[in-house]
Order: sequence, then structure tokens, then C-alpha cells
Amino acid sequence: MHKYLLFLAAMLFCSCSADNEAKAETPTMNKIYITIDGQTQSATLVDNDATRELVAALQNAPITVTLNDNDFEIWGALGRSLTTKNEQMTAQPGDVVLYSGQHICIFYGSNPYGYTRLGHIDGLSESELRTFLKAGQNNISVTLSLAKPTGIRGLSSAPSQNGDENYYTLNGQKVSNPSKGLFIKNGKKIVI
Repeated sequence: MHKYLLFLAAMLFCSCSADNEAKAETPTMNKIYITIDGQTQSATLVDNDATRELVAALQNAPITVTLNDNDFEIWGALGRSLTTKNEQMTAQPGDVVLYSGQHICIFYGSNPYGYTRLGHIDGLSESELRTFLKAGQNNISVTLSLAKPTGIRGLSSAPSQNGDENYYTLNGQKVSNPSKGLFIKNGKKIVI
């Protein structure tokens, strides 16, 4: 009987471990990255049809849109229609919403209206949002993506013309005295 109970306990433990491993391996697409003028911020998405459709579109390629200021938000055509599930809400600074099924709005102020909630920009104060979103400006180029841009536009396998022996971070920033980490030197990855 004792062996039988130990066998059952071991089976239960293995079963729970396999379930947890399967859950850990399942990717979650609850973040997007918003890039404006070389600056990138993450946004946490809500789970609805519109965000699932947006993530599916972003899996093919990043989406770049031109947005304009509206005294409390930047907004413009998304270039595609997404499923709407409008709810009456007062959008708050940092909220990312869908308006009329095909317009994206990113708020630095607040506004009561019927929107489809998409998500919220992570960790910026209202003042930081105003700066990041270029409040008061128009024709703002905004790129939505699933991966945070590295800042490196491409690598060339050709040797450097000027013998550039500098180290660069994966964000493309020059490093004078690199310490431990992954760097780019002469177009190649270097681990220190």
C-alpha cells in the first residue's frame, strides 16, 4: 500500500510539473512597443478581439502610422479595421484605444467617450507622456511592434572603411570602456 501511495504521489507531481512547463512555454502577447522619434516605450495590452487582431498583424511586420495632436491625445488612421467592443469610459493619460474601429488614440490627457480599449503605456508620468507623444505637434510618425527595436539598422559584413575599432551596444550606442556583456565591433557580435 505504501508503494502504491508513493507511486500516485510521484505521478501527481510529474503531471503538475508537465502542466507548468507547458504553460511556461506558451508565449503571451500582452505587450507591444511604441516608437516615436527613436524613443521606445512598452504598452501592456488588454485581452480582446481587437488586440488579438493587432498582434496578428504585428507578427507580419511593424505598423507605422502618422498621428496628429488633439489637445489631449495623438490619434490617426491605423490603416486597418479591428473588431470594436466600445465601452463608455474616460480615457486616462497613457491609455491606448481604438476609435471608430480604424483609428488609434494614445492619450496624454483624459477624455470621456465610447472606445475599444487596447492597452496602456507602461510607467510614464503625465509629463513624460506629453514629451514622448510629442504633445502639440502634428504628423508624428509612430511605429507599433512586438519586439523592442535595437537601434541597429543593419550590419555589413564588409570590413570597416575607417578601421572603426569602437564597441557599440545592441541599441547602437558607442561604448568607450565595455565591461561584461554583448557588444558589436566591426559589424560582429563580441561577448566580453
